[in-house]
Amino acid sequence: MVMGMFDLTDRVAVVTGGSRGLGQQMVLAFAEHGADVVIASRKLDACERLAREVEQLGRRALPVAYHAGTWADSDRLYETVYEHFGRCDVLVNNAGMSPLYPSVDAISETLYDKVMDVNLKGPFRLSALIGTRMAGPDHGGSDGGSIIFVSSIASHRPSPNELVYGAAKAGVNNLTYGLARTLGPKVRVNCIAPGPFLTDISKAWDLEAFERTARAGFALGRGGEPHEIVGTALYLASDASSYTTGAVIDVDGGPR
Repeated sequence: MVMGMFDLTDRVAVVTGGSRGLGQQMVLAFAEHGADVVIASRKLDACERLAREVEQLGRRALPVAYHAGTWADSDRLYETVYEHFGRCDVLVNNAGMSPLYPSVDAISETLYDKVMDVNLKGPFRLSALIGTRMAGPDHGGSDGGSIIFVSSIASHRPSPNELVYGAAKAGVNNLTYGLARTLGPKVRVNCIAPGPFLTDISKAWDLEAFERTARAGFALGRGGEPHEIVGTALYLASDASSYTTGAVIDVDGGPR
């Protein structure tokens, strides 16, 4: 019975930023638990490679080129999903970006707008479209659906080099609370706030310095491995979280 709570058989999951990192792990986990998956990311070839892996698991996959920072691309992705599958049961807003800058006064208006667009504007528009459809009578299923935002621990405690990113992700947390009320009771809206995970991005880090910081500052003493996001994502996507909405769940290795 407990295992059945995580069953996603024949559901359709859309994952933005789904071609690599945490998004890739979620795509594969959803497929392994029975879902068909829309993989949306800027690089279509990467989406197509992952789609072939999903198909080897016996599930359908639709790769879609998608830029989360444009309103029009959110509209196009929404239309593509419903034209192809006729429904969406799980939406994961995972696409994001956090560019570096030398100092806070050096942040340009272009960079500021780009970070806000990708991390906040696009997820808002896509969730508004798909969430309204999920909550409506023509959803294609009987029970609405689940929207999952991917925020960041920076939304609570931003470091000096991620101020705009942290502000955008704080907005994502706010959307989680607001859309949970707007789209309920049929649609559940929740949020994962990851800490530092050792994805492709971590290859640019000074890993020795990071490991020292992690040992001293994280309750678990290390960074997260990409697969360690899967349990929380499956919980929020599935019936296991049927009474959970408007929640922001930190997955960050524990308090500092």
